[in-house]
Amino acid sequence: MNTVNSTELRARFARNLSALYGTEVPAYRTLVDVSERVNADVLAEHGSTAERLGDLNRVTAERHGAIRLGTPEELRQVARVFGAVGMHPTGFYDLRDAKPSPIPVVSTAFRPIEPGELAANPFRVFTSLLTPEDRRFFDADLEGRLRNFLEARQLFPEELLALADRAEAEGGLSETLADRFLELATRSFALSDEPVDRDWYTTLERISAVAADIGGVTSTHINHLTPRVLDIDALYRRMEGHGIAMIDQIQGPPRWSGPDVLLRQTSFRALAEPRRFREPDGSVGTDSLRVRFGEVEARGVALTPAGRDLYDAMVAEADHRAESTGMTRQDAAAAVWEERLPGSEDRLAAGDLAFYTFAVARGRPRDGTEPPRDLAGLLDGGWITATPVVYEDFLPRSAAGIFSSNLTSEGSVDSAREAVARDTEWLSGVLDRPVRDPMRLYAAQRGGSLRGVSEELGLPDIRLAGDDPV
Repeated sequence: MNTVNSTELRARFARNLSALYGTEVPAYRTLVDVSERVNADVLAEHGSTAERLGDLNRVTAERHGAIRLGTPEELRQVARVFGAVGMHPTGFYDLRDAKPSPIPVVSTAFRPIEPGELAANPFRVFTSLLTPEDRRFFDADLEGRLRNFLEARQLFPEELLALADRAEAEGGLSETLADRFLELATRSFALSDEPVDRDWYTTLERISAVAADIGGVTSTHINHLTPRVLDIDALYRRMEGHGIAMIDQIQGPPRWSGPDVLLRQTSFRALAEPRRFREPDGSVGTDSLRVRFGEVEARGVALTPAGRDLYDAMVAEADHRAESTGMTRQDAAAAVWEERLPGSEDRLAAGDLAFYTFAVARGRPRDGTEPPRDLAGLLDGGWITATPVVYEDFLPRSAAGIFSSNLTSEGSVDSAREAVARDTEWLSGVLDRPVRDPMRLYAAQRGGSLRGVSEELGLPDIRLAGDDPV
């Protein structure tokens, strides 16, 4: 019997969701088409260097999705569905203090974690969980009403969950069961035609448009689906040339002369989609909601803890410079990046600011010279080569910026009230499975490659910046 393994299930699942979302949001198809044309143009102009952060096949196929859930039980269930396709909870994101608009959710990303699995298909889903117990957003009465509403719905059928558990335990499913699993899983994320209770939705929307999108309807759906592009600035211009309104700016690091780092994101504005509403008098009519949009991303090299500290300092400095000088934030950030961030990959690697994997260079010195024992010396002397580790995760500020740029109302928050504590440990307990630390995953990739270099060059260890041996 032919078995469809979890990797292939993930690839089919990603394709199914892309087809579904393209049917529901036709502008997404335009976004994908423009992304593919931009990627082909970048490759034609820059050759193989354009594929330094992933070959064109991977970049073209790459997607990340986003969904929003209401209860810990729903989150546990979706973890079982994603577990069936080899996607693990990775990272913890708290958007409740996000600027410019606090959002009453905490989030994680379900994604592959092994380099080989990421190379085969890196599909990931940014998954947000509503926090109705947070008194800054919801009073006790509204929390109770919200919990009653959420607990009365079922997002994922039992048949799907049973198939998911079987796929995760056995590493895949037969063709027949795989088809059924994918049918049920895809259907679970389709936009429902069930009427929305107008009064209830409006009550939640006063708190947060995201809260209404989660707790004001009886199902979940794909909030956005995101292709990856090699030149996000070119894509931004081309989308506007197609007459599609984009949000005001690209989120994340600025465009600058040095290596791409972390993640840059933008989107077209949420479109008015027809939805059925149940009015207070019981009648059902048609109106529209603006909650879904098309996002696109450009990925760079993952930063180390030291690199993230520098990044956070540069973001704060760019904000201050923009506010004090009248510069646009993008211009201020580009200036700060040029001043403070090393402009080459070797300097980022040697300074322990970004994660790379390393290999012994084919043209390394062979004149009997002893190789140096520090990473900077090995790079400068041509002993080793560095390959960037792609940043596979998300940035809370950028996610909040995308969300807030597409919200129809600012919502409300009482900052004087105490926040309910939520962190990675809490989320792991909710999921009954570990939430992976992205930094540890990146560090493991780098560490494994350095141990291989050490062995090949006959070195006892290799020292990073700060004299830390690896």
